[in-house]
Parts: sequence; C-alpha cells; structure tokens
Amino acid sequence: MAYNMQGYNAYRDTGIKTASQGKLVVMLYEAAVKNLDDAIEKVGKDGKVEARNIEAYNSYIQKTQQILNELQISLDMDKGGELAKNLMSIYMYYNQQLLQATIKHDKSILVFIRKQMADLLEAWKSAASSTANGPAYNSQMKTSINITG
Repeated sequence: MAYNMQGYNAYRDTGIKTASQGKLVVMLYEAAVKNLDDAIEKVGKDGKVEARNIEAYNSYIQKTQQILNELQISLDMDKGGELAKNLMSIYMYYNQQLLQATIKHDKSILVFIRKQMADLLEAWKSAASSTANGPAYNSQMKTSINITG
C-alpha cells in the first residue's frame, strides 16, 4: 500500500515550523541519537565496517555532526551563561570524537556519545515541556539541516 510521501513531508515540515524552540532541540537530539544508532549498527561484531556499509556509516556520522553544529549555532552565549559554555564544549568534544570514530571505525566512541546524547535528550525533553517555551518563529533558532534519516 503506497502512501503520499509529499503529504507526509508537508506534515513533518509543518510540525518543525510550528514547534517551540525547546521541541526543536529535542527533535535534533532525537535525530542525532537515531543516526548514532544507525552508525553503530553498521559496525560488525569484529569491530569493522564492511566495505558495502562504509558510505552509510560515514553518512550517519556526518548527519550527527551536522546536528551538533546546528546545536552549537543555536546556543545563545550571552544569555546562556555557564550552561551555554558547557554545552558548547560538549558539542565540540562530541564532534572531535565523531571524527575519530569515522577514521577508526571505533564503535565504543559511538556508543559513549550515543549514551551521553540520550541522557541530554531526556533533560531537554523535561525542559521543553515547561511552559517557558515559546513558538520557534519567535526564537533565534532557525534550523537549516534535514534532521530526517
């Protein structure tokens, strides 16, 4: 049974455009965790990525890096204070580690970052559910990346 992909894409895009800033951050984290799961899946039990899976493996890591870059850009370093500085450091560290994982095909790095991002995702879900979040169109965060797989 075929479904209208164009309709689904419009529905998803509307959800993104009308989401609060907090919900957008949650969506970015969810996409990052999913991409890390997909990259981890491409690493075999022997710790190697088969030649036929290298392109997909690298793509999942690159998407995660793009998400991390988007999260970095969205930080308000003036208003965010120490939290923004700490998140910036974390995002930079994750990007550096993802580069190593790309080169070495090191599954343990991916698993570590995935766990950390899943923990941060839960914190952001809690924060996004607060009533302090306004609509995204009033915020400074404008996502320019495709967060879907």
